[in-house]
Amino acid sequence: MIKRLLIICFLLGCGLTASAQLSQPGAKEPGKNFWYGLTGRDSLSLTRVWEASLVVPGYAQAYNREYWKIPVVWAGIGGFLGSAVYHNAQYKKTGNGSDLQARNWSYAGMAAVYWGSVLEGVVSYRTGRDFVPSRATIYSAMLPGLGQIYNGDYWKLPIIYGGLLFMCYLVDFQSTQYNRYHTAYNLVSDDDPTTVDEFNGRLTENKLQYYRDNSRRSRDYAILYTVLVYVLNIVDANVFATLHDFDVSDDLSLRINPAIIPQANYAMQSRADNIALGLQVRWTF
Repeated sequence: MIKRLLIICFLLGCGLTASAQLSQPGAKEPGKNFWYGLTGRDSLSLTRVWEASLVVPGYAQAYNREYWKIPVVWAGIGGFLGSAVYHNAQYKKTGNGSDLQARNWSYAGMAAVYWGSVLEGVVSYRTGRDFVPSRATIYSAMLPGLGQIYNGDYWKLPIIYGGLLFMCYLVDFQSTQYNRYHTAYNLVSDDDPTTVDEFNGRLTENKLQYYRDNSRRSRDYAILYTVLVYVLNIVDANVFATLHDFDVSDDLSLRINPAIIPQANYAMQSRADNIALGLQVRWTF
């Protein structure tokens, strides 16, 4: 599972980087502006630095001129990867459960170092502005709720994590139910009278099939809703970060006052001083 997530993150980073390069009018050759960013000949946006660090761990640290962090990042990733390969080989030889657990923990450690290096690079990115909307978006993409903390919307954290935890609970519950009914259905439909399912014949083969399919459908919907909550968390952080400097005060007014308009050629103007009378509309929002 962890290996699949790493592959997905790598491909996503490659896709984002390539699309950003090709979609920018008059952009340099693909990859050249990333090299210019490292050499100090060009500046990159936070989004570009994040995209590059997804593909090449340590890129953000190099761009931020914090070179001493790069060996730490690669040593952490390489160390955990080597441990995972070693324990995986040992597990294939002996079948020992401790080697399997050590392998999984090694993959988790490698993913944590990779994730932490990307997030650290985003946090350390220097800019002349006090508030960067793209930072909130990336924060929430990497850790739900972190963008809301950056925006100062702390009250949204219980909503986000409550929704994610509830959806994860539904996924786990429906997965457990699906496995139960799937196993029971296989035992009932194997035409072997000696095999007995956990329901002891209380449910027919058709009912077990119905419950199995229903649980699988509910599990898939729960996964979809979990992804939806995650995406909404990113959208919320992006929207409210973009509107961070927008004036939302209650001073909404419309004032109409008489005014003197100079240098205008109206039929009602005074020929003596070349002025005209009119109305001035002032809208405050």
